[in-house]
Amino acid sequence: MSHRTRTIATSLLAAALSATLAAALAAPAGAAPGGRSAVEPTNAGFSGLDGWTVTGDASAATTEAGGRTGDRLTHWSDAPYEVTTSQRLGRLGTGWWTASAWVKSGGLDSSTLSLTCAGGTSGTVTLPQSLQDDAWVRVAVSAKSRGGDCTLAVATADDAGGAWASVDDVAVERGRVTRDVRGGDLSGLAKNEDHGATYADVDGTPGDAVEILADHGMNLGRLKVWVDPADGYNDVAHVVATARRIQAAGMDVMVDFHYSDRWTDPGAQGVPAAWAGTGVEEMTDLLGAHTREVMTALVDAGVDVAYAQVGNEINPGMLWPYGQTWDVDPGDGVDGAQWDALAGFLTAGHDAVKAVSPSTQTILHLTNINNGIDSLTWWFDEVTARDVPFDVVGLSYYGYWHGSLADLQGAVSTLSARYDRDVMVVETAYPFTLEDDDPAWENVIASEDQLVDGYPATPEGQAAAFRAVQDTVAAAPGGRGLGAVYWEPAWTAVEGNGWDPEDPASGNAWENQAMFDHDGRLLGPVAAELAAD
Repeated sequence: MSHRTRTIATSLLAAALSATLAAALAAPAGAAPGGRSAVEPTNAGFSGLDGWTVTGDASAATTEAGGRTGDRLTHWSDAPYEVTTSQRLGRLGTGWWTASAWVKSGGLDSSTLSLTCAGGTSGTVTLPQSLQDDAWVRVAVSAKSRGGDCTLAVATADDAGGAWASVDDVAVERGRVTRDVRGGDLSGLAKNEDHGATYADVDGTPGDAVEILADHGMNLGRLKVWVDPADGYNDVAHVVATARRIQAAGMDVMVDFHYSDRWTDPGAQGVPAAWAGTGVEEMTDLLGAHTREVMTALVDAGVDVAYAQVGNEINPGMLWPYGQTWDVDPGDGVDGAQWDALAGFLTAGHDAVKAVSPSTQTILHLTNINNGIDSLTWWFDEVTARDVPFDVVGLSYYGYWHGSLADLQGAVSTLSARYDRDVMVVETAYPFTLEDDDPAWENVIASEDQLVDGYPATPEGQAAAFRAVQDTVAAAPGGRGLGAVYWEPAWTAVEGNGWDPEDPASGNAWENQAMFDHDGRLLGPVAAELAAD
């Protein structure tokens, strides 16, 4: 079976399991062991500790008001402590079961939720920190039962004192939660290598960055494509060459069409120079032809494209001003939003992808979750009202810019339910240091006050932040969060590969957020998170 065939089979199985889990959420607990679709833990809302067993430093576990729907379980002590609050669920039927809870916490990697089944498997999820806004986030973890006793547990271990966790609304249902996508955007790798970048595994063994990341569990590589870039990179030839490496390493491929000669984002959606001066109709044709050219080159090279983004962070539209969603420049002669033109661009991109590779899933990619869910539903309501076809909602989420994990989880759940689509975070990252590398160029995130509360700029903080995003997406109510793609994990600092394709003297403002350190060695903590299921 080919890698792509396995991926499709896995996706179908995941969809079936998600449907099973969704049904379980709505179904009452069954009567017979082995036939139950859900199990109601005793005292799941923590009105006291009846039904729960506390081991370790028992004084550190208590129940109190202020829960999500009533009272809550809280672990806390101002001195070093270890405590576990657990409940034996009894014999669960054979198969996968998922335990979930709504949580808050403070303390890096200090608290966990676990489900353990005798004779089967166990699963553990680390509670994400909620210091940013003190909002509840759902976490979920799965274990496979072979008919033996299963135990649900909340545990906290704190060597210094002061770490805390609050838990409420625990549930156990049939099904399995998975992190299907653990990806990385490798767009800058080819240029980095050509300018002298080298890479090594965690133990210092030199190697190919693609293979190193794949060996540690990365399962998707994302590549942006520009129309006529000034530096000659991120063009068709380089995208095809790197995509072949990604696929050869066993990973899926995602193509990110910018429809520009350089970066596109909410502040820039420039028309390619070769398309300038054309009208909307001709520009739509050019967009479709460019999309077909890239997709055909990939398919002819033997690359099976799993996902294709039709545009990049297109909240304000694309191909300004012709496809703008608001009047970006009041003096440019194109007034107001141009939703019909944008719908035509997006449809042409989707149709071109499908004409070459029908199995490729198309993505529409937005950002700025921090502006509120209405800023996202406003956009998708407009394009769906115009029958724009697409398969997946893509989001950018950088915790230091885009709100809290609760905001992210709410967006995933709302968008998946409202538009009946899976949702993927196609960009995320976090710094492992605030130190600049040589050649120096001020980093995008360069000071303590820019960081997310509770997540330090250390290798451990980077890994914890990335895992928190993955877990938040995977556990979003509705079960349609696919996973997360880390942005430019291999963009280390080398002379000549800066942010501006038109200026070789520009520098790298991102290397402190790569997964490789300043010596090009893969960071152990984030490597371990890639490997986690």
